[in-house]
This record gives sequence, structure tokens and C-alpha cells, in this order.
Amino acid sequence: MRTDFSIWFLINAIIQTGQLAVIETEETVWAAVRDQASLSCKLTGNREVLQVTWQKVLSDGEINLATYTKKFGSRVSAGLKEKMDFQYKDLQSCSMVIRKVTEQDEGCYRCLFNTYPLGALIGRTCLRLSELHGPVLDVSRSSSPAGSVVSCSATGRPAPTVTLTAPQQNLSLSLYNTTRVSNSNGTVTVTTTALLSASSSTQVGCSVSVLSAAPRELLLTVPGPSHTSDHGPDVESGSNYRAVGKFMFRFQYLYLSC
Repeated sequence: MRTDFSIWFLINAIIQTGQLAVIETEETVWAAVRDQASLSCKLTGNREVLQVTWQKVLSDGEINLATYTKKFGSRVSAGLKEKMDFQYKDLQSCSMVIRKVTEQDEGCYRCLFNTYPLGALIGRTCLRLSELHGPVLDVSRSSSPAGSVVSCSATGRPAPTVTLTAPQQNLSLSLYNTTRVSNSNGTVTVTTTALLSASSSTQVGCSVSVLSAAPRELLLTVPGPSHTSDHGPDVESGSNYRAVGKFMFRFQYLYLSC
């Protein structure tokens, strides 16, 4: 999927006449496992393009995925016809749609515009997998300051956005604090904590999201402070409440259009 967080960049190639040929593409495209990703390249300027080729970059070189020429049309590498659809626009603009993205699809891709008489002009774009785990919503009693400490966390890549809310009127959260912890697998755990002051049972909510994907929300009812006849309010920090939200991934195939 394409997002507002994608970074656009220009790849320049100096040609024989001293003019500048530019390939416009996205440096990084983020997509969730089992979601859809779209990679695209556009060659600016009026160049005579003979062939367009998409390649995947491997550790020991590149492998051709599909090509298009006016004479022979579209050709997709053996074994990939069910996964790719190669589309083009006047041989200067192409896109590759990857459906049902898996971990094997993550990596960098090249779009090659073979021009006459300049040869190949190459663009590069990389697909990165996004993920989101959570939210996990915890509430514990606090005596100083008095109230309930509400904590919500989520783990993902890139770093998720975590937002706490108090849906009921006349209630507010204060003393916000957010921490981030980078994990060894490339994910980041973000935890947002706030203080809720309420004399009766109420609800708190947590919303988490990664990039432009739809947020996932979780509500938890927080009991009001309990009272005893001899000892007054029970505000022990050991009184905990937790709600956990889970996320189901969807798997997809590779679809190519150029």
C-alpha cells in the first residue's frame, strides 16, 4: 500500500547530450503481511524507450520478473504468471502491484528503462513489511497522585502511534508520558501512560496504528476506588486491570503491473 509516509526521491542519469534524465519512484513502500503493495516508476522527459524491465535485487545480483516491449508485448518470468501482471503507460511509466505480501516479497526492486541511444536508465524502490501487535491496556491504582494509572502499549514496525482517551464527558487524562523501546527484531514498543482521576467506574480507551492503516481500538472499564469501613479508600498499586487486543494478518500473492 502507498502511504503519506513514503519518501519520494529522484534518480538522475547524465546523458550524452548533457541533459538530465530523471526516474521518479518511492524510496520505500510499506505494506502489511497479506496486504497489497504498489511499486511504480516514471521516466521524465521525452526519451525513446525500447523496453521496460522489473527486477528484484538479490544478494548475488538481480533476477528478471517481467519485461515489456512494443514488438513482443508483456513477458513474465516462468512460474510467476499467476502472481504478476505487468502493465505500462506509454513505456515511460510503470507500476508493479504485489498482492498477498509475504516475507519473501520484502526487499528492493529495480525498474529499467532501456532507451536509445542511451542504454538502461535504472530506478530502485524497496518494499518493507509493516506489522502491529496489540494494543495492551493496563490500569493500576495510584495513591500519589490519587487516581488510576492507565498504560497502553503496542509493538510494531515502523514505530506505532499510541493514543489514550477518556470517552466519557467531564473526564480527562493528565500527566502523559510516552516511551519507546527498540527490539532486536526491528520492531519498536511504544507505551503511553497517563493519570485518570475518577470517583466512580468509567471507561478508558486506547487507539494504536501503524502508518496510514486503520487504527485498532480497545476499551476497558475502570472500577472506581473501593472503600472499607475501617481503613478508608483502597488505593494499592497492586490492583491491576488489563485488556489485550489481538490482530489477525492476511496473506497475499505477488501481482505486477507496469
